[in-house]
Parts: sequence; C-alpha cells; structure tokens
Amino acid sequence: MHWLYLLAAVLTLAVAMTTPHAWVLALALLATVVLVGLWIRGWYLEKAGSRDELAMIDPAELRRLRELAEARRRAAGEGRAAGDDVQPPPA
Repeated sequence: MHWLYLLAAVLTLAVAMTTPHAWVLALALLATVVLVGLWIRGWYLEKAGSRDELAMIDPAELRRLRELAEARRRAAGEGRAAGDDVQPPPA
C-alpha cells in the first residue's frame, strides 16, 4: 500500500501549486518531499525485502567459518616460519 504515499504526494503537490499563501506552499512542498521519500522506501522494501543480515548465517555455521579462518591463519604462519630458510632459485 506504499502507492498511497505517492497519491498523497501528488495531492499535496496540487495543493502547493494552487495556494496563494507562502506558508501553505512551503508546508505542502515539505509534505510532498516526505511522502515521496516514504513511497520510495516502501517500493524498495517491496522489491528487495527487508533482510536481517545477522540472521542469514546461523551461529553454528558462523563458528565453523571462524574456526576455518583461524586454521588457515595458523597454517599460513607455519608455512612462513618453515619457508624462511629456503632460498629462491637463481634467476
């Protein structure tokens, strides 16, 4: 029902164009901008959906990924320490 925001924005824009009072014009234009913003937000949430990024990976999978990353870091550290005495081939 985000299209109602767009409809209300068009109506407030019509009020802004037809009013002779400056304060009504300013208020109507401000309301139009806010309503268009709400319409865009509603349209985006309908298309993309509201996703909770924290809930995308369950805690067990996150723990497994952390352990895997730590094992890779340890293996890379051991590889550097063991490879320090190896000379590169002459060019």
